[in-house]
Amino acid sequence: MIEIKYFGAVAEKTKCEFEKLSFSEELSLQKLLQDLKEKYQFESLSFSVAVNQKIVSKAADYNLQTSDIVALLPPFAGG
Repeated sequence: MIEIKYFGAVAEKTKCEFEKLSFSEELSLQKLLQDLKEKYQFESLSFSVAVNQKIVSKAADYNLQTSDIVALLPPFAGG
């Protein structure tokens, strides 16, 4: 079971801070993001993705493991 954590505007859109998903077959990060986009209509949101506390590209060819934690993070600003 993977855990998905939501922050900022993404958490507001999903109306939750996290959820856990189980999957029976191999699940890629891209497939997960596509499923979440369809479920929550993320079209207008800008966010970064982290897997196990490491920022990764949304286009990364990454297969998720059952122990992974995926975080959808708001854009960062800083100086």
